[in-house]
Parts: sequence; structure tokens; C-alpha cells
Amino acid sequence: QVQLVESGGGLVQAGGSLRLSCAASGRTLGDYGVAWFRQAPGKEREVVSAIDRLGGTTYYAVSAKGRFIISRDNAKKTVYLQMNSLRPDDTAVYYCAARLFGGIIVRREHAEYWGQGTQVTVSS
Repeated sequence: QVQLVESGGGLVQAGGSLRLSCAASGRTLGDYGVAWFRQAPGKEREVVSAIDRLGGTTYYAVSAKGRFIISRDNAKKTVYLQMNSLRPDDTAVYYCAARLFGGIIVRREHAEYWGQGTQVTVSS
């Protein structure tokens, strides 16, 4: 099993940047495909970005392309989401999710493990 803990959320003005971190404990992180999801109030949880086990393949939702960058450091057991040019509609709770021996996770039901989430609020 793996335990996931997100950090790095906060309040930022529109146009600003944040870097989220997803720290894993337990089984080696390199065994897991990892994704970032987000959920805004009253909305469905949606995938933002995903990365395969070795970091060779990435996926970005349309809303994230060109602004967000996902990366991972398996030695540090951490996956990152660099978020630039933030907009008010990026406001949400951001969750890290993982699937053992998984590739790119693009659907909520494909994830096996979830973190507790970190709040990102972007003011206009």
C-alpha cells in the first residue's frame, strides 16, 4: 500500500504560481502511476494531470495545458504539480491519486489510493 499526503496549496492572486507536492510513504512510489485531480464546490472531481510510473509519459487536461507541469522524483517519493498563470476557476481542492502498476490515470475510478487534498484558492 501507499499513503499520499499533499501540500503546497494556499491563497494566490490570479496570474500567480503554486507548486503542489504529493509525498508518498509505504511502497516505493515508482510502482505507481500518479495523477492530480481537483474538485471545486458543487462540481465533479476531475483529472488535471497525470504521469506514468517512470515519468516518461504525461497527460494534461485542456484546462491545464500550457500552464501546469507535472513531474516526479521517485527517489524522493514525491510527485509535483507546478501551476502557473493561475486563474480564479482553478480554485478547488486538489487531490493526489495513485494506482499500483498503473500508467496514465485519467478517470477517477482508475485510482486506487487518494490523499486528503490541499486547498487552492485563486483570487481575482
